[in-house]
Amino acid sequence: MQVWADATREIVSVSSDPDQGVSQGTMDFLLSIIEGNSNIPVLLTDSIGNILMHRNFRLPEPVDSLSPFFISEVNQKFLEGKYKDLRSGPNVIEIDMGESGRQYLYYEDSNLLKALSYYPYIQVLVLLAFVLVVYYAVSSTKRAEQNKVWVGLSKETAHQLGTPISSLMAWMELLGDLGVDAETVAEMNKDVKRLSTIASRFSKIGSRPAMEPGDLGEVAAGAAEYMATRVSRQIKITILTSAGSLPVMLSAPLTEWVMENLIKNSVDAMEGSGSITVNCYSDKGKAIVDVTDTGKGISKKNQKHIFSPGFTTKSRGWGLGLTLARRIIEEYHGGQIYVKRSEPGIGTTFTIELPLAL
Repeated sequence: MQVWADATREIVSVSSDPDQGVSQGTMDFLLSIIEGNSNIPVLLTDSIGNILMHRNFRLPEPVDSLSPFFISEVNQKFLEGKYKDLRSGPNVIEIDMGESGRQYLYYEDSNLLKALSYYPYIQVLVLLAFVLVVYYAVSSTKRAEQNKVWVGLSKETAHQLGTPISSLMAWMELLGDLGVDAETVAEMNKDVKRLSTIASRFSKIGSRPAMEPGDLGEVAAGAAEYMATRVSRQIKITILTSAGSLPVMLSAPLTEWVMENLIKNSVDAMEGSGSITVNCYSDKGKAIVDVTDTGKGISKKNQKHIFSPGFTTKSRGWGLGLTLARRIIEEYHGGQIYVKRSEPGIGTTFTIELPLAL
């Protein structure tokens, strides 16, 4: 811009003094400097603010090619507004024209310079995007490795349980032939079948189970009724079901496992006495089960981690129950499981949501 201003001064001085010896080559050079500015918006004014020349501004109205020096009223107002803005800024060069007075060259940053000013922000955004991609990749890899560990552990557990369960089944048949009390054998047989069901559940964790039509209310109520006969008599389990059915696509054995896990956690939280309410209902196209207890509750800091693999507040436990419950509900059934509310000393409500099969 300084070179441009100097060229302007030289041209004006030559025009005001025709006797000054300036070659045509010099004049062409000066004019080439003036014409060479094709991207920097400039305003040239006299000492009292009259606009003498403008260049490279995007005017509201196109300039008539036949009358390039004619400025419409709209364009004039636009240029005057630009002049007011530029006059208060630092981008100004004073041109001493000698006896002709002074002129002032105001200019804006070129389009290229404006674009370059955004470059640091673009770099930061690209860097953040790169960091997020790396973080997501590392997290996904870590999560996949964790899933492999839990799946491998589940399948190995099912495999290890298979042999003794088969042996126990054979012994149950033999006990009946040996004249052992039929009622005792029947109760023992229930527990052996229960072990077989548990082994089957562990084996299903390793692969995506088949989904079948079922009633979530019936499955949840059945699991709650089973647990009611196997917990302390000082713990009361109440089952509330809606008037209609809750048709969903589910794996009944795995859904029962989730319910039993939630009820067991509630029993542990109440430390021997209290009440558990299992409420089954539908809302906004979802089948919902709330498991509410009157236990010690979960602190807010632990609510963020209770579904994480290996996290447990119990003195004994692997921290796998809720992790597998989330995997079963969210990955296999396409639903949600979360802590609906929890207050220390009052109790906790876990909620399971599955899409209704309409």
